[in-house]
Amino acid sequence: MTVTTTPTRPRKGAGRRLATVLGITLILAGLGVMLYFAWQYFGTNIVAKQRQADIKQSLEVDWGKGIDGNAIGLLRVERFGDDYEVPIVKGFDDKALARGIGWDTTSAKPGQIGNFAIAGHRVTHGEPFSKFPKLKRGDLVEVETRRNIYTYKLRNSGTSITVDFAVGWPLWPVPDPKARAQRPTEALITMLTCSELFHTRNRNVVIGELIETIDKSKPRPVDQD
Repeated sequence: MTVTTTPTRPRKGAGRRLATVLGITLILAGLGVMLYFAWQYFGTNIVAKQRQADIKQSLEVDWGKGIDGNAIGLLRVERFGDDYEVPIVKGFDDKALARGIGWDTTSAKPGQIGNFAIAGHRVTHGEPFSKFPKLKRGDLVEVETRRNIYTYKLRNSGTSITVDFAVGWPLWPVPDPKARAQRPTEALITMLTCSELFHTRNRNVVIGELIETIDKSKPRPVDQD
């Protein structure tokens, strides 16, 4: 006996359901990417600025203690605005840079002979160095610690020195590519940040020299007309 079979055709309903599932999956993936970037460029700024405000308030109450024992001071940059004041915390890692300006703990301390090296984000996490390219030679940078206020004068602009992130000389005791083994004789500050707003291997660098130290325990002279 011969049995004749009729070829089965794929059901149109199953194909439509598969297309619908794939479409929904792609939409959800797109939304996930959008939410991720929204968090990176907006959410992290909100969280970081609140953390910075809490650290600053804590320092005002008790320097060296408070809610963040890693905070060592406050950074003020006249070029960035009269109200610019960001905490400086120990470390160059992501955790430190999410709380303020990071300090390379292997470098000199503020005001010391050597290279006081700090870094910050241009975008995300409070973007404390967003206006870095506007820095000019001769600009003043102020660092306040528990006992002193140090003022540095910049030797170069915010865009005049660009290096690959793997280049190490900006963190040397003497931040100069020709001074690898030299002993420092000056108190300097080096500030670093990304050279572009988005992904890049390059960093912009500014270097400043200490021009004034104010002892906070001593009364300041009163200006007389």
